[in-house]
Amino acid sequence: MTKDPASDAAIQAYTLPRGEHGISREDISDSALKVMYRLNNAGFESYLVGGCVRDLMLGKSPKDFDVVTNATPEQIKGLFKNCRLIGRRFRLAHIVFGREIIEVATFRGHHSDDESGKKLGQQDAEGQLVRDNVFGTIEEDAERRDFTFNAMYYSVADFTVTDFAKGREAIAKREVELIGDPETRYREDPVRMLRAVRFAAKLDMTITPRTGDPIPKLAHLLANIPPARLFEETLKLFLGGAGVNTFKQLQSYGLLTPLFPQLDAILKAPDSRECQFIYRVLENTDHRINSNQRVTPAFLYAALLWYPLEEHAQKLQAESGLNPHDAFNIASGEVIHRQVQRIMIPKRFSTVIRDIWVLQHRLPRRFGRRAFQLLTHPKFRAGYDFLAVRGEIEGGDTMELADWWTQFQHADAPKQKKMLTQLRQEEGGATRPRRRRKRPAAKRSEGDA
Repeated sequence: MTKDPASDAAIQAYTLPRGEHGISREDISDSALKVMYRLNNAGFESYLVGGCVRDLMLGKSPKDFDVVTNATPEQIKGLFKNCRLIGRRFRLAHIVFGREIIEVATFRGHHSDDESGKKLGQQDAEGQLVRDNVFGTIEEDAERRDFTFNAMYYSVADFTVTDFAKGREAIAKREVELIGDPETRYREDPVRMLRAVRFAAKLDMTITPRTGDPIPKLAHLLANIPPARLFEETLKLFLGGAGVNTFKQLQSYGLLTPLFPQLDAILKAPDSRECQFIYRVLENTDHRINSNQRVTPAFLYAALLWYPLEEHAQKLQAESGLNPHDAFNIASGEVIHRQVQRIMIPKRFSTVIRDIWVLQHRLPRRFGRRAFQLLTHPKFRAGYDFLAVRGEIEGGDTMELADWWTQFQHADAPKQKKMLTQLRQEEGGATRPRRRRKRPAAKRSEGDA
């Protein structure tokens, strides 16, 4: 990015002494403190930056702590034996402390030409940054930050916070405000559009018109983002405890269709059962996350793609004359294949997605030993939970089936046997005569008449 004149007015450093920002070292990871102290002792500058400073000033507990420094990645690696360098687009250092990783970045600079006229950094035809290993000063780094509340730097050397872009003001107003010219910044990295929505939903803030208005016309740029990166971004979007709000904001800014093209028809009817089903799954996911319970991305993706799967399976049946079983299996593979063109779903999740879907067809078949066999299926609980949400939204036979399984899985053996007997009677199984196997006819000898 060349230096943006529009950002000059926003970048105006203000230093907050310890008494004004309220951040205490007790709230900071010991590992992050160790990294900063070692960098400082080696003669380098170092600061906590970004979301961790923002969250601390909001009174929240950060999930991770990012450090920025004027040391190069190679110099950082020379100071820490537990360091590994990652990234091609922008080189980063990961300092590993057991299960905790402290990410350390070198101050980023502007993409101006060097003395020989060679262009620093690389951009594609759309203006997207494809290589970004341009280092600079803390002031330049602040200008390169995405949102104003992420351009605050905490120093362990003097316990001050330097606010370069009126981040405190954005926090006080509860506004998501982009640094620099929005269209330029979104073209550099289209994922910033998703981040704007994520912060607004997660922090209960409002996206300013200047920041939000360009998003719908630039949403198509997300097609240029590698599918693997979009998978990581969607996890942050939907597994942050504010999934319902996030989904609705993505929908209002036109960002869902580029991520999930197969949802396009569904999204045009926000009051439809399909949308209500997705909202309910997201509500349940938010509740589990906010209650510190485990969730799996597979369940969420299974829900997002369930109705596109049903529609495609019915279409295959009608057009190709396939039986329901084969149509469903073929549609499952094709729906997942289409989705991974936009968002890469690792096999460990896509396998579970298909298990959940297949169970929706197996759970209605409960006769004989099948019910007991289904209870032992490794993904029974996920399949049952999925069915239960479908029952809430669809009602009718689906709700009755979900209620039956709710009772059956918690019943004792005699009660289970009684339920299966009653089920056979309701289905007319008790009145049907039992078929007797025909014995094979005895072979006749040539001499028999």
